Amino acid sequence: MGETATLADAWGAVPAALVVVAVALALGWAVTATDRAVLAGGGPVPGPGRDAARLLLEQRRTTPAPDRLLWRLGCAGVAVLALASWAVVPLGSRSLWSTSADLVWFNAAEAVLWAAVWLVGWGPNAFAALTGGYRFLAQGLAYELPLMFALITAGLAAGSLRTTDVVAAQAGLWFVVTMPVAFVVFLAAAAAFAFWGPFDAPAGTDVAGGVTSELSGVDRLLVSAGRAVFLGAAAAMAVALFLGGGAGPWLPGPVWQLVKTLAVVALLVRAGRRLPLLRPDRAVEVAWVVVIPVVLLQALVVAVLVLAGFYG
Repeated sequence: MGETATLADAWGAVPAALVVVAVALALGWAVTATDRAVLAGGGPVPGPGRDAARLLLEQRRTTPAPDRLLWRLGCAGVAVLALASWAVVPLGSRSLWSTSADLVWFNAAEAVLWAAVWLVGWGPNAFAALTGGYRFLAQGLAYELPLMFALITAGLAAGSLRTTDVVAAQAGLWFVVTMPVAFVVFLAAAAAFAFWGPFDAPAGTDVAGGVTSELSGVDRLLVSAGRAVFLGAAAAMAVALFLGGGAGPWLPGPVWQLVKTLAVVALLVRAGRRLPLLRPDRAVEVAWVVVIPVVLLQALVVAVLVLAGFYG
């Protein structure tokens, strides 16, 4: 398909980028607030904004002989890569930036996230943080392929790797109807990259917080915000790839897109708090033995439907 108008084309690069960053941070705040509400179980919920202000003022801890440069780069990288993944997430009918391979861009942001989280674990020169970094490397390697295959499955049905084209291809039928496995795998893989819920072993209590054990002040704020922003990006991308974007009756498209995205956020957060934590070796085993075969089978089914002309 041809070029697609972007938010940058409509509003200018800087205003469009600021709007996307604001949306990303707002949805990240919603992820954190929803998570705290679930944990509180109806009790008083501390505000994420107050904690963010406290972390901004908190003095950074240090460790013996840390690699400060790599440590700081890793912490900043988690937040920057989470925001970068938003560049191709549709807001309404447009994204900030559009290429012929938007889905590759989204997948690449998660792939580079390996390096950023690894540096967060490596930089402090501490046992618990390094253990968490190794756990994340193993987990990321296991769930990168399922995430990629889930993205490709949606692109295959749409005949395009451009996110706005994928949304447009669902005008008659949302992709979740014919590819529910890809939808679930996409969300699970995104949770694994955010080390969230049952995939939280890289920051597990058995290793005193793992990759986050030595974080404080601005560093902790950047990593925590990056995880929440990425989970929000995954929710918004899931809506675009599998739930028809802004499609829906009566309400305007952007409202439907917001409602669906918040619903996916609530699903991710609630499931993440309800499901038991997977041991690192078990999480990797499930990915290689179960998740990859089933998502490949899902891609095969979609390929057959494409050849049969099901998607038009």
